Amino acid sequence: MNTCRLSAAVVAALIGLSGCSLIPDYQRPEAPVDQTWDMPAGAHANARRVNWQEFFQSAVLKGLINQSLTNNRDLRVAALNIEKAQAQYRISRADLLPTINASGAGNSQRVPGDLSTTGDNQITHQYSAGVGFTSYELDFFGRVHSLNQQALESYFSTVEAQRSVRLSLIAEVASAYFQLQADQQLLAISRQTLASQQDSYALVKSSYEQQVATELDLSQAESTVRTAEAAQARYERQVAQDKNALVVLVGQPLAPEYFAAIELDALRVDEQLPVGLPSDLLMYRPDILIAEHQLKAANANIGAARAAFFPSITLTAAAGSASADLGQLFAGGQGTWSFVPSINIPIFNAGRNQASLDVAKVQKSIEVADYQKTIQVAFREVADSLVARNSLTTQVTAETLLVQANQRNYTLADSRYKEGVDTYLNALDAQRNLFSSQQSLVTTKLSRINNLVSLYKALGGGEELDTTR
Repeated sequence: MNTCRLSAAVVAALIGLSGCSLIPDYQRPEAPVDQTWDMPAGAHANARRVNWQEFFQSAVLKGLINQSLTNNRDLRVAALNIEKAQAQYRISRADLLPTINASGAGNSQRVPGDLSTTGDNQITHQYSAGVGFTSYELDFFGRVHSLNQQALESYFSTVEAQRSVRLSLIAEVASAYFQLQADQQLLAISRQTLASQQDSYALVKSSYEQQVATELDLSQAESTVRTAEAAQARYERQVAQDKNALVVLVGQPLAPEYFAAIELDALRVDEQLPVGLPSDLLMYRPDILIAEHQLKAANANIGAARAAFFPSITLTAAAGSASADLGQLFAGGQGTWSFVPSINIPIFNAGRNQASLDVAKVQKSIEVADYQKTIQVAFREVADSLVARNSLTTQVTAETLLVQANQRNYTLADSRYKEGVDTYLNALDAQRNLFSSQQSLVTTKLSRINNLVSLYKALGGGEELDTTR
């Protein structure tokens, strides 16, 4: 009982001896960007966060994202990194308190007569049991606290890293799904074009055999068929690769219904995505938060480097009982204790401490630069997406009208050729222009929807991401 009370009293006294902190006061660096966006017409500045379930409106895509959040290996690694960082922080936090251990020992020794003080052979026994701690540092100048704060910021950084992986995964699954649908749409166009060109080739070949069409007409018709066949093979390959990429992102095999072809126009997303102010990025962008936590960790490391200039005091203490007879080990009067304080005063270390402090300060400056660069990159990503949002909408409208015009042109040119009032070359050019404009329209629609996904990611996602912490 006396030993337990002594240990409790010692621990309480040590906790009360925690000292000051030499960590510099943290001040968030100024963001090197404008405080407002150059908002295009139609953009909304309302800062309400939109979660991915609201942003994406396709039930199939939502199902794919949900599965990926459960099965994706990169996200699993990020979650395990959080557990690892949390454990490392607990290790660092444990250094703030002494480690108390219970110990027991026995020692038996025979001493020959010519070595003993009595001249007779001697056999001695010694038994001991007790509790104590070894080399516990009194944190008068906050060195251990600074290292603990550094570990805490590193832990927070891994939490934000998981959010970053999660947000990137959501965007990648969506982009992969949209790419699959675009390539399937392009494959359908190429098949339709190939069938049309094969019909045209058969007609030209029949006319050539009847000596109505020329050999040039026949070779031109055949070249368009071969071009369409190559395009079809290319899109078939791309569709297969898109499916493979989607399976890897989701993390498990997918049922055939997830690959069903859907027009891009039917895959709606929230086009009125609120943008907010540039300062909102500092609170929501996970990469910016990662950079800031790394900056805070570097700031805390300066405190540890400063503490190295001051004396360090360590304590070793133990209390228990000892006896030459094992049966009397816990009898009255056998108590024993020891208390060994030590102090280490730095006098000369060839500038090591100053160099360590300089390294810590330089590292903080590096983290400040990285933090500000991360903000600039984030600002540019949002600004670029805002610029592209309206222009891509205008481009889709223009290319839609172009496809309609080329469709009318091809219909007229093909009709005139079949009626014998025009050459096959005009019909061939009209068909090529139609095929090219149809491919370009699908590609632009894909760019437009991917731009909205990029904007959602650039803004830091929605509130739903915070619920996983």
